[in-house]
Amino acid sequence: MAESLPLQAITFDLDDTLWDNHGVMVATETGHYAWLDRELAAWRQTRGEPASPRFGERFPLACFEQRRRALARDYPLRRGDFTWLRERALREMLAEYGLDPAAAGLWAGAAMERFMELRHRVSPHPEVEPLLAALGQRYRLASITNGNVDVRRLTLGRHFPVAIAAGEMLAPKPDPRPFLAALARLGVAPRRALHVGDSWREDVEPARRLGMRVAWISPHVDDLPMPPGIHRLDHVCELPNLLHRLA
Repeated sequence: MAESLPLQAITFDLDDTLWDNHGVMVATETGHYAWLDRELAAWRQTRGEPASPRFGERFPLACFEQRRRALARDYPLRRGDFTWLRERALREMLAEYGLDPAAAGLWAGAAMERFMELRHRVSPHPEVEPLLAALGQRYRLASITNGNVDVRRLTLGRHFPVAIAAGEMLAPKPDPRPFLAALARLGVAPRRALHVGDSWREDVEPARRLGMRVAWISPHVDDLPMPPGIHRLDHVCELPNLLHRLA
């Protein structure tokens, strides 16, 4: 029955739905950590402090990842707030490196500023901007992400009057609350909305349970029959054809 109702809204995942995210994350992860190691070493040198071991030698990048995972276990409510986890991990490691609490906080904050600058150097698929512009004339649009990209910092953010950062609201997908928050702000019932995302667990399953229709971006899956209300696409550029069929 829901398939026959006209759609009023479309919600979008961001990472690996509107752009390829792997390369961005690799450059961001290594880039901000190298920046911290380099700048911190220069700062210590101006203060006449020992140059060795450097921060990156005492705490290789793998240690940073392990510390974040440990914090996610210790603070389960924060497990999806990746910005908080990163800054807290850096602050702890900098303190263990020998910085006083104030300096550790300042350097952790500076490193996260560098992280967020690099994190937002995403390259949306070329079809995305005109696609969102056209869809915005017919549907209410929202973004729902577990990542820490602030879509309002991107050019395409102008197409999303509603932007939900699930981790910051302490309810990362597949929790239904980010979807319910988006639908409430859009003023649309779930059966009148379509969600577009690449993750079966974090996008397809929670949206489907709420009664939303789903466009699953999954180019590496064979054309197996999908459950009712789920439509598999190779790329987000195929979305207009799907909407035409649903209409």
